[in-house]
Amino acid sequence: MKDLKGKLAVVTGGASGIGEAMVEVFAEAGMAVVVADIEAQKAEAVAARYAKPGVRCVGMGVDVASGDSVRALALRCERELGPVHVLCNNAGVLLMGPQADMIAGDWRWTFDVNVLGVAHGLEHFLPRMRAHSERTGEQAHVVNTASVTGLRGSAGTFIYSATKAAVLSISESLRDELAGTPIGVSVVLPSDIRSQIVASQRNRPSETGRAYRQSVDPELAAKHGLSPREVGLRVRDAILRNQFYVFTMPASVAPANRAVIEGRAKELLEALEAGIV
Repeated sequence: MKDLKGKLAVVTGGASGIGEAMVEVFAEAGMAVVVADIEAQKAEAVAARYAKPGVRCVGMGVDVASGDSVRALALRCERELGPVHVLCNNAGVLLMGPQADMIAGDWRWTFDVNVLGVAHGLEHFLPRMRAHSERTGEQAHVVNTASVTGLRGSAGTFIYSATKAAVLSISESLRDELAGTPIGVSVVLPSDIRSQIVASQRNRPSETGRAYRQSVDPELAAKHGLSPREVGLRVRDAILRNQFYVFTMPASVAPANRAVIEGRAKELLEALEAGIV
């Protein structure tokens, strides 16, 4: 996309953290923004914070784990605001700790939000975006929020890493499918960002089982790492440049993340060579 001004963005998980930072940056660029979040009142408050003359921000409630809820969101956006140009499948939840402490409900809830949430967003928004782009020639963009942990899992982020590996794979497949169309794709791979994602169990459905005891203090996590605004700025630039991989991390953790990625690539290539017969 060459210009964001006057276009419409939808950001799931937009009421806090990286999502709110995307809302802020998009509003600064002159976009209309839908702040979509399971916490509808917070979404409305965030929308009111960034709305200004000539820039419309609207808060809407959505449960991305529910296909019906996302469908209703897409219909409402279409009815009230018009065609969506930027879709940010950003809503996510996080459990941290050893696999031995986790139950099936932990897997179900995390996958429902982190993976099916992306799938529902694509199901109900992307066909509309494609139809509009084909009809008008206007460019559009999909942004999926994964994580650097999706490149190589770790013991402390067992389920979360698995979901983010799925989001990364979905994004890579989507990029191939949309190649040659007016719709670009980016996948965000953040690491060590200040947010409240560790406290996401506040919205966990009771039917998924007992609340899991996090191994990280949510208040401490919210004060550690890179500002979410830096992620928002990188996402904005990635949309304008049609950049696919979007890494965001403090310089302090970059060497460790580089070592993990290089180590995995080396191990895979060695295994590939050994497997040739």
